[in-house]
Amino acid sequence: MNRRLDPPRAPGMALLAFAFWSAAAAQGAPAQSAPNTGDTAWMLVSAALVLLMTPGLAFFYGGLTRAQSVLNTMMMSVVSMGLVGVLWVLAGYTLAFGEGGGALVGSLRHLGLNGLSGTLSGTVPTYVFAAFQAMFAIIALALISGAVVERMRFGAFLAFGALWSLLVYSPLAHWVWSADGWLFKAGALDFAGGTVIHISAGISALVAAAVLGPRIGFPRAVHAPHNVPLVVLGAGLLWFGWMGFNAGSALSAGHTAALAFMTTLVAPAAAMLTWLALESRGSGKPTAVGAATGVVVGLVAITPACAFVSPVAAILVGALGAAASYAALKFKTRMGADDALDVFACHGVAGIAGALLTGALAWTTGQGKPLGEQLLTQAVSVVASLAYAGVGTFVLLRLVAAFTPLRVTAAQELTGIDLHAHSEQGYRDSEAGLGAPVFLAGD
Repeated sequence: MNRRLDPPRAPGMALLAFAFWSAAAAQGAPAQSAPNTGDTAWMLVSAALVLLMTPGLAFFYGGLTRAQSVLNTMMMSVVSMGLVGVLWVLAGYTLAFGEGGGALVGSLRHLGLNGLSGTLSGTVPTYVFAAFQAMFAIIALALISGAVVERMRFGAFLAFGALWSLLVYSPLAHWVWSADGWLFKAGALDFAGGTVIHISAGISALVAAAVLGPRIGFPRAVHAPHNVPLVVLGAGLLWFGWMGFNAGSALSAGHTAALAFMTTLVAPAAAMLTWLALESRGSGKPTAVGAATGVVVGLVAITPACAFVSPVAAILVGALGAAASYAALKFKTRMGADDALDVFACHGVAGIAGALLTGALAWTTGQGKPLGEQLLTQAVSVVASLAYAGVGTFVLLRLVAAFTPLRVTAAQELTGIDLHAHSEQGYRDSEAGLGAPVFLAGD
């Protein structure tokens, strides 16, 4: 007598059953030609470089915050690696790159990475491509955390992050990078994530900061970076990893990767010098935080353009991206939101500048549509990314808020989140007061 099989009674059993189903389905996948070993080796290294960027971001953000919240700030980046890594395998990849999907989202044929075994993306195993793209999805969420540090509950960030990764990031990636996506078909140029990652994360960060409300004392209180060496270390790791971020997006070890590698070297260099010059003119002294910020801004600006513009044009992209972000910082208090670590100014604004400059300068390598037509296409991609990510973030935060508070209590915010959220401190008790808010005279 046949006995009905009961469904798994625990998440672990469900995942095990799903894994067996995926393996059985993969056995029937048609064999393809062997991967190119050189390209595959380069992509494996590039994926590892991009993964390193998220711990680099944790150092960068952690140094910019108060000592009492350094661990919580860094944990928001670190936990993105775990959260998005799992979600990307389960559903994120197929929502972004599932073949046979529509103009807005991929099909569900690759749930759990089903059907990828033995297949190729270009000249590399599709598993390698999927892993490489997972690193992009991870850091996109981590970037948003910089706007809400020192006041957002860790659990609320996890809930929002899971929804944002699947419902905002993956569809945007499909629009721009999938052959079925409507922006891809329109001819939008985004080589490594200017719209998909930086514009979407930047506007999402600004919206999140507005929904949560400002930190206590903002803008009267000065929240100075508590550890500038951490900031510089983080920027250095980001620059190092960004070489894989941009050059790896060529998906092969050839001339395109070489161009992207070179432009990723020179644009941040130009941006750093520009930032220091603007800073010296404004305050009279160049700062280490300014140098680190300039590097990151230059990296953001060149990301969509890195394989579409010449090295000389990349210098212009870096300089103009830095100037745009620096100007945006001067209007920070007028934005109506306490974007704590200036995610929108550094990633959103530099991403917008980079996307538009891609259209303006793609002719330097003979790529893209005629100048005016390409600029219009780039502008459409910018507006679409801003609108979708901005509205999506607002809706998702309101949804999360319906089930759990978004903010910590005032007492927890003033004393720092580390002990409350993680039962840990970044420094000894005697040093825990480093970086406390300083109120300006007369307030």
